[in-house]
Amino acid sequence: MKLPYTTMRDTIRRYRETGNYNDRPRSGRPRTARTPAKIRKIKGRIQRNPNSRRNSTRQMAKGVRIGRSSVQRILHDDLGMKARKMPHQSIEALKKSLVKAWNAIPQEVIDRAVDDFPKRLMKCIDAQVGHFENK
Repeated sequence: MKLPYTTMRDTIRRYRETGNYNDRPRSGRPRTARTPAKIRKIKGRIQRNPNSRRNSTRQMAKGVRIGRSSVQRILHDDLGMKARKMPHQSIEALKKSLVKAWNAIPQEVIDRAVDDFPKRLMKCIDAQVGHFENK
């Protein structure tokens, strides 16, 4: 086994001083966002009301006063959960979201899709299949 001399020397010295070969604890910045207390708070919020809109990562971040990415890390790494988008609570909420998404589409994109439709339809008929790539 080829190891640098300094690695061997440091390992032997560490064993003589501590009685084992493990690295010593390193200093570093203490955790401020993913503390056990904040992990318990987030877990408690989810357990109390699993389907609440207040369980969005944005709302939990505000409630616990940490960043959204820290909440996502807590959910994924610490609690083994997956962040998900909340479903619409009613048909009216769904309609409102759809109208908002439709209004966000630029008019020229809609015009281009309408103008291209006859060409796409003819390609579909010519190919005698239900799906094709328009290039």
